[in-house]
Amino acid sequence: MSSDITAVILAGGEGTRLRPLTNTCPKPLLPILGKPCVEYVIRSLVDAEVERAYLTCGYRSQDMVDALGNGRQFGLDMRFAFEDHPAGTAGAVKLLEKELGATIVVVSGDVLADVDIRSLVATHRRKGALATMALTTVDRPEEFGIVGLDDEGRIVRFKEKPKTEEVFSNLINAGIYVLDKRALQYIPEGERYDFSKQLFPKLLERSEPLYGMPLSGLWKDIGRPRDLLDANLRMAERRGTAVEVPGAECSGRIVATSFHAQGCTIEGPSYIGEDAVIGPRAHLSSCAVGRRAEVGGGTVVDDSFLMDGCTLGEGCVVRGSLLGKTCRIGKGVELIDAVLGDEAVLEGPQRVEKRTIE
Repeated sequence: MSSDITAVILAGGEGTRLRPLTNTCPKPLLPILGKPCVEYVIRSLVDAEVERAYLTCGYRSQDMVDALGNGRQFGLDMRFAFEDHPAGTAGAVKLLEKELGATIVVVSGDVLADVDIRSLVATHRRKGALATMALTTVDRPEEFGIVGLDDEGRIVRFKEKPKTEEVFSNLINAGIYVLDKRALQYIPEGERYDFSKQLFPKLLERSEPLYGMPLSGLWKDIGRPRDLLDANLRMAERRGTAVEVPGAECSGRIVATSFHAQGCTIEGPSYIGEDAVIGPRAHLSSCAVGRRAEVGGGTVVDDSFLMDGCTLGEGCVVRGSLLGKTCRIGKGVELIDAVLGDEAVLEGPQRVEKRTIE
């Protein structure tokens, strides 16, 4: 495969539905198994022989630069494009037109995409497409752009965020595109412009060769806190193995490096970060526990996500909840379907249910 491919990673959004987790961290850097979400799509680009990528960012741009640097740790040349004003998904790519090669891969930096982009590029070239859209299936297509294909994989219908009665497919736009550079001529300069709302309908109207291809791999929107938790659990199921850890009774698929167990039980799918400490009689199931987190003796963590440096006292119960970095939870606290921002402090005992705490 030719290496004349450049990528544009769209990562300028504020992630407002993920607040308070995004108050202190841009959405693409939220962790999936201890790695920034955007890292998975970057590695998918490297696997597709992309050598240079431009990352467009606006919200908390310096955080993105600090975390990703020049990209050499991933094996590509990473460059940053800073947006003073939102240009839209297609408009952001248009601004980079002079820097881009003959084949352009556009990806969203704020979804989990551990996917096969190499095959998407190969299909695009084989079909002679002007644009090829990666597709995936979801249970609630009303929240996305849905796509109808003919027998050759050509897109014949497209509807952005349809009403329930307008749904004709559960194939949705996954926000990953391969474009011939010629497609950029249809994007006006100096105007906010969007791929799904404007460019793709225009290409359909002009009968340009617009194709769709179902993705292989794991794609997951992380628009809401629950989605972020589910993304961690699905990746743990995908990448986990049976593990044996002294001091822990483990079952199911678990992703872990080195952590300290003191007579606990862990059920997968789960992720346990480096240097975490899990106390005696603690019971963890379907959870992600960040680096250097501490779980007190007798504490139950189920269907939940504790980010780096969190501390849970003895006898806590945490179910269906997400805790930002370095939260401090006192003895006997119950958290049920709660979301806590970074550095939240709760004294125990108390019960917190269906609440968001910044």
